Amino acid sequence: MKENVDHHVPVLIVGGSLVGLCTSLFLGRHGIRHMVVEKHAGTSMHPRGRGINVRTMELFRVARVEDRIREAASVLADNHGIMQGGSLTGDDQEWLFEEIDPGGALARFSPAAWCLCSQNDIEPVLMSVTPTLGADLRFSTELLSFDQDPGGVTAIVKNRETGEHSTVRADYLVAADGPRSPVREALRIGQSGSGDLFHNVSITFRSQMLAHVVGDRRFIVCYLTKSDADGALLPVDNGERWVFHAPWHPDRGETLEDFTDERCKEHIRRAVGAPDLDVEVTGKAPWHAAERVAERYAVGRVFLAGDSAHEMSPTGAFGSNTGIQDAHNIAWKLAKVLDGSAGPGLLQTYEAERLPVARATSERASARSAEHSHPGYEPDPEHTSPAGSAPAALPDAAPGAGGRQGGVLSVAMGYHYNQGAVLGADPHRPVVPERMRLCGDPGSRAPHMWLCAPGDPEPKSTVDLYERSFVLLCSEDTPWRAAGRSVSEQLGLPLDVYAIGTGPEADLIPANGGDWTEVHGTTPEGAILVRPDGFVAWRSAQAVADPAAVLHEVLTTLLDRS
Repeated sequence: MKENVDHHVPVLIVGGSLVGLCTSLFLGRHGIRHMVVEKHAGTSMHPRGRGINVRTMELFRVARVEDRIREAASVLADNHGIMQGGSLTGDDQEWLFEEIDPGGALARFSPAAWCLCSQNDIEPVLMSVTPTLGADLRFSTELLSFDQDPGGVTAIVKNRETGEHSTVRADYLVAADGPRSPVREALRIGQSGSGDLFHNVSITFRSQMLAHVVGDRRFIVCYLTKSDADGALLPVDNGERWVFHAPWHPDRGETLEDFTDERCKEHIRRAVGAPDLDVEVTGKAPWHAAERVAERYAVGRVFLAGDSAHEMSPTGAFGSNTGIQDAHNIAWKLAKVLDGSAGPGLLQTYEAERLPVARATSERASARSAEHSHPGYEPDPEHTSPAGSAPAALPDAAPGAGGRQGGVLSVAMGYHYNQGAVLGADPHRPVVPERMRLCGDPGSRAPHMWLCAPGDPEPKSTVDLYERSFVLLCSEDTPWRAAGRSVSEQLGLPLDVYAIGTGPEADLIPANGGDWTEVHGTTPEGAILVRPDGFVAWRSAQAVADPAAVLHEVLTTLLDRS
């Protein structure tokens, strides 16, 4: 233990933007006290990172913030599709897709739905919740240095308003400090990937006339492809506030100073196709699209999450969602180690699980930018699909999963952990499958199914069962229920056990008469063990001679307690 320490916390989170605040939320839900330090004075002021995919909304649902996020996102609730055209006033616009979820097919897979909520709207929601869950949020506070030893991490932080330095001692440090991560640099962790893809300047502006030009076309984004004025137009409120992403070419000598207000106004007018459009520029921010993934996600007691671990093309909003799901993965593992339920080996599975997902997802994101001809992106022809065809990296999902959009769903929630804190996973299957398949395979997100408690007509999803504890699902009148309760007591480990069926001994009843064993890929004699993050840890499709002994061995192995 270091002397002269000002603050002691189990976890120090460096970075208080979207991923850092989500790490705080998820740790808080597990009852883990922690500190967040963020060098900026407050949350994001720029509308960016707006796409929240289905899996991430499931996490917010379980964390009890889904409704508040949807309220913050209500102004864009009716915006669904992606358009492309030479301008908004010509006759060459087309929908790349008009609905995110045509026909409501996603309901087969999830109790949640996509959401458009810009980072500047979602971060205040998270910041209002996390202090009630044990978070010590410190904005205008910068990490100056850190040092780790076998017992923990010692960090020096500076209050940028007062200049005061203080020492923080933590058991673990999570770095969510962005793509130029000082923590990653200090750890000398390299990166792989294609590197820089393209550069844009994000222009926020007001226009009263633009809503009349757009009309009733409620798009998420419209890619405008005019050769002398290409860019991406995004609504902020469908009324007066808008964002335009203009290509920026620093490799050709362009500087940010070249993007004067007048140049931005004329560019937007030409792109929209309305020479007299009223445009009031309210802000400009450069951003860089890249494909980079850290070669390691952890060194000792320090872990990377979000953009510090991976950068992705923004098309599809994969980067922020992958980062939030990083946060969810490391949070439950830290919680189990810190409360003594698991050994430190569980933390090694964070990299084993999340690094392959980031690599596969970043490749999909780049392929999607090529498919959508994202302004400023000029992909290498050797790495793109033939003209007129969708990239091979964006296959259809299962029937009814949204056609071409189904490939996005596979990336968002159909990925697999082929190694890590799972037993029985197929090590040879692709991390992101060609088709959506959520049927209880170890290493996959456990299937969604509506269930009711006896006497309660209000159904809940199986997704709602998974947050703080491992969960064992089995049929009624099998020895698995008693085995689960016995092993929970033996190990001193919280384990929720639910017997599913239609008889008087059932804990949960299928709401629509479905067969839970068929949905989960087992039999009435079998059982399935689900992790706190909702991923299948282990599955048995048959009866065993001593279920308590089997379950004891499974849990001790998964939690590094042998």
